Amino acid sequence: MSEFQDAHLAEVKPLVEKEEAITRLLPDFDVQEQDVETVHGSVRVTMCGTPRGNRPAILTYHDIGLNHKTCFNPLFNFEDMQEITQHFAVCHVDAPGQQDGAPSFQTGYVYPSMDQLAEMIPGILKQFGLKTIIGMGTGAGAYILTRFALNHAEMVEGLVLINVNPCAEGWMDWAATKISGWTNALPDMVISHLFGKEEIHSNHDLIHTYRQHIINDMNQTNLHLFVNSYNSRRDLEIERPVPGVNVVTLQCPVLLVVGDSSPAVDAVVECNSKLDPTRTTLLKMADCGGLPQVSQPAKLAEAFKYFVQGMGYMPSASMTRLMRSRTASGSSVTSLEGQRSRSHTGEGTRSRSHTGEGTRSRSHTGDGSRNRSHTDTRIELTPNSASNAEQSSPKSMEVSC
Repeated sequence: MSEFQDAHLAEVKPLVEKEEAITRLLPDFDVQEQDVETVHGSVRVTMCGTPRGNRPAILTYHDIGLNHKTCFNPLFNFEDMQEITQHFAVCHVDAPGQQDGAPSFQTGYVYPSMDQLAEMIPGILKQFGLKTIIGMGTGAGAYILTRFALNHAEMVEGLVLINVNPCAEGWMDWAATKISGWTNALPDMVISHLFGKEEIHSNHDLIHTYRQHIINDMNQTNLHLFVNSYNSRRDLEIERPVPGVNVVTLQCPVLLVVGDSSPAVDAVVECNSKLDPTRTTLLKMADCGGLPQVSQPAKLAEAFKYFVQGMGYMPSASMTRLMRSRTASGSSVTSLEGQRSRSHTGEGTRSRSHTGEGTRSRSHTGDGSRNRSHTDTRIELTPNSASNAEQSSPKSMEVSC
């Protein structure tokens, strides 16, 4: 019988108010904003901090209806992420024509496909002297970063994919998009893509803020082109690895993230089923809608911190948002709902092994390596202390927080 530590997230407040946080970065970074020319046209890039030659940069890519400010500022403005960005430069990419105040493209302009958007990233890395990245993408941006990682595995050390959909658009989605276009309801279509029905009906302030951003700040013509590009995406054609069989899959550690009321839940679960279970963790966030980085920045920052620690970086980073109390547990750990308990010990370890297939318990060891194996569980992302180091057949780890 293993012994676990339970923990609760303390009530925290963002450093800035929500509407201000959506559009403003805190002025603690050396910020460079450039239009970078690539093989498929120009793209707006914002570099925060100074790249370090011995570690990757964090590269973000946003979803449709958003840009890097509205998609990621609430997360990167959050205090716990400030600790992370002291160790990594951050490279924010805005898809062509999606930045604030973007002019309309000239008549006849052909918007890049999702594959072409992915092929623009090597030019961005070259421009800023970046050798490798940890990618963080949402929706369309998650798809683009996944395609980039499949084509350029040597440039990607890890991926955090929020609301990723690995499949081509189905015909029903295509029909809904066409109807939205006929009725001039592009903002409504984008809102229904970004947020779940429950969130749309209950969180009026958040929905109003983003609807007004889409209508007033986004170039509608450019947005329509980006939406059409995303809706024309190909299937990623990734498969779960099978011994002795060559398949297309991601080679780096992957953290899949989705809110429990997000419209992307089924797509993310489908993606999880197609990835290498020894490299993949699925994080389902309770009481969370379509944009976890906006509604639950504390939890996502904490999960990201553990993710980069598992890759061998920031081994001594503090978990300042946790209140720890030791309790004894039996053979299972209850999954967290809302402000649920979490199991934590052994900060600073770089590897984790998991056992207990079919149960909700797990055991962990830390030998200083960067490898992890996972079993099907609903647990906290962080390591626990336990003496049992047995390993069962690999299963992807499901985390609930």
